[in-house]
Amino acid sequence: MATNSRSHTDVIVAGAGPVGLTLAAELRLAGIDVLVVERALEPSRHSRAFGLLPRTMEVWEQRGVADRFTGLRLPHADLAADMVDLDFTRLDTRHGQMLLAQATTERVLAQWADELGVKLVRGHEVVGVEQDAGTVTVDVLTAGERRRIHADYLVGCDGARSAVRTCAGIDFPGEYTRAEFVLVDLVEVDRSDPRFGRLPLFERGPNGLLVILPISADTVRVVAHEYGAPYRGGRGTPTWEEAKQVFVRAAGFDLAAGRPVWISRFGNTARQATAYRLGRILLAGDAAHTLLPAGGQGLNLGVQDAVNLGWKLAAELGGWAPPGLLDTYHSERHPVAGQVLRNAKAQFALMLGGPEIDALRELLGELLAFEHVNRFLAGQVGGTAIRYDVGEGDHPLTGCRLPYRPLTVEGERTDTMRLLHRARGVLLALAPGPWAVADDWTDRIDIVRAHALDTDAGYACALIRPDGHVAWAATAEKPDASGLDAALRRWFGAPRGERTTDRMSERPVEL
Repeated sequence: MATNSRSHTDVIVAGAGPVGLTLAAELRLAGIDVLVVERALEPSRHSRAFGLLPRTMEVWEQRGVADRFTGLRLPHADLAADMVDLDFTRLDTRHGQMLLAQATTERVLAQWADELGVKLVRGHEVVGVEQDAGTVTVDVLTAGERRRIHADYLVGCDGARSAVRTCAGIDFPGEYTRAEFVLVDLVEVDRSDPRFGRLPLFERGPNGLLVILPISADTVRVVAHEYGAPYRGGRGTPTWEEAKQVFVRAAGFDLAAGRPVWISRFGNTARQATAYRLGRILLAGDAAHTLLPAGGQGLNLGVQDAVNLGWKLAAELGGWAPPGLLDTYHSERHPVAGQVLRNAKAQFALMLGGPEIDALRELLGELLAFEHVNRFLAGQVGGTAIRYDVGEGDHPLTGCRLPYRPLTVEGERTDTMRLLHRARGVLLALAPGPWAVADDWTDRIDIVRAHALDTDAGYACALIRPDGHVAWAATAEKPDASGLDAALRRWFGAPRGERTTDRMSERPVEL
């Protein structure tokens, strides 16, 4: 086979799913050259993931594209197959759960990435990866030819079977699939079954689990699990006849009430990469962690990976990153994924355990009726409860994501989400104080003096990272200018007068 070369680029992103496209957009907003390589020749028409959670929508609202996603909005989410509703309206967010097919999500993100100048090439399969102190070299197979692509960094967003992770030799321990779910998308549905009258439906019966979700005006998704049925993924896609038999045995449900347009099976694998970074190679999304697809938690987790990583990688390439900034991607995101994996495994046990689990389900249902318990779990599942260790500071917002608040700036209405559209850091001052220390970082952050329109925001000034998390906050009574200087240096590097380099790509990386 012929071997061709391509010019050097800043970042190669492997995988054009929601995580890869979000990351590519984040990098372009920071002015980074990015190439997305995707094995598939065309976007998939089918969608395994089917849900967007509150923090996912907030992330895209921070970039001004949330309104492009239009699906069925739900203020609640079912935990463990209709055991109890998680009430997102109790959280400090404007978003609930949105039911939206992954294929539609990818189409919206691909259009946004294209508008930003992301280059996406399809039919390019990653088959080899090498790195040295200054460059990553990626071998791709395309149209029968093996080509080499060079970049400063490579990010694997290429799914649970990640070729990037495999080629890099990063371990992926965890639990393999122990149970099987059969999924069917139906059109031309006969809705005489009363269960179609209360969608979305999560029904846990004596023999199995049944889920029915409305995908569009003419399409519904039905998922069944037969208690005790082993995973048979090695046998390929279930036939129509096999699928019908599973639904009858699991839930007494007749699939003949519709016409199938897609049949698949999936399991409950729970695995996590031991390292999200190895030199110039990084992992995000399902390449870094895979779990039972329940309510969009995997997609939610991956999109937040992308937004956490994007600005840090851009800082390294821009030459202003403080020492160790890129390593905080792993130290911040790895524990978050571990907690989500734990939650997913708990939901799996509660959904699919036999009669012996009924007492536990009843007890947890009673506990979740308490508002503070419900709010705690809703925040974990919805992604709004994440708090990073960002250093010194005793303000309750420190490390948390900044919630939506309406503002005025020089008499014009805006809000906290709009301030982040440029994917830059923001120093938001709501009251006078010794904030001038930030003036030497205006090449990396925006300084915004604003007035809060609703109740007291609880802070006089806040330093917000590009991912929307608060690096430092203070009240008018405790202005803490020295803490602001320390936070600026920790997250945004040396002040303008102390900088000595413009491009991190000129510096070697320890392998």
